[in-house]
Amino acid sequence: MTGTPVRPTAVRSATLALSLALAAALLPQAASASAAQTLATSHKSPFNCGKTFYANNWTPTHNPSGSIDWQDYGSDDVNGETVRATASGTAYFYDAGSTSYGKWVEVRHSDGTRTRYAHLATTVRAAGGSLSVSQGTTIGTVGSTGGSNAPHLHYEQRTSTGAMDTSPTVDGVTVSLGEKKAVTSTNACGGANPYTPEEVCGDGFEVIDSAALTGGRTYLLYNSGNGNNCVTTLKTTNIGSASSMSAFLEPEGENRTTNAGSFGYYAGPVKRAAAAQCIKWGGSVGSSSYTSPFEHCGS
Repeated sequence: MTGTPVRPTAVRSATLALSLALAAALLPQAASASAAQTLATSHKSPFNCGKTFYANNWTPTHNPSGSIDWQDYGSDDVNGETVRATASGTAYFYDAGSTSYGKWVEVRHSDGTRTRYAHLATTVRAAGGSLSVSQGTTIGTVGSTGGSNAPHLHYEQRTSTGAMDTSPTVDGVTVSLGEKKAVTSTNACGGANPYTPEEVCGDGFEVIDSAALTGGRTYLLYNSGNGNNCVTTLKTTNIGSASSMSAFLEPEGENRTTNAGSFGYYAGPVKRAAAAQCIKWGGSVGSSSYTSPFEHCGS
């Protein structure tokens, strides 16, 4: 579906054109690149499976040219929607305050290409943080921060040189300059688990051990900053469909804490302070379970 785009109040080009210099200064980019270069990475829509929103490639006033504004489709309101990585890579988190992109994320992909997600209401890491992401990993929520006065998601696909792809393709739909198309997401539709153990446990936690389960894996993480351990169990099959799962953590000499129930993606997180103690940990997916001995003493 195409049509003549009516520019929303979401982006004021004059303000954004001036303030984008701040974002450009945050990350080095090539001064020039061939417009003929295309992205090798295959991208999904940045929204939950089955969600449909308009992708607007405004011209000639949108800055930078070729970026997409994702907006409401019919009665579906984009405000507050979960934003997911359109392809795997490493996500870097920024906050430009009341100017430019506002709260934003850049995902750098293995082939050197990049995607950017701007004007976010929330991000899963604080500014300055980073996170290894799979296609479909949650990175934030749609908002209206920075140079925006109405909720929408500003989205860019860039080549390995930093040049804009002015006709980005998402979920098999190419949105060329001047086009407005409805795109239905197939992101996180039962493929790889979109969550990582670090994302589930939060800032400062790193994986120190794990154990395989039939249909999943249970992870032990540690935060050296506060002495807390964290356990989460993630599915590798039947992803998105609620089924029996659990995660538990037991500091030696203390009661066990367990999170158990019917979950679609993961159980937990279970967090306990145990900086100077041995711990027992584990989890389950269906009838497959793992229980460690008391170990990682003083981790």
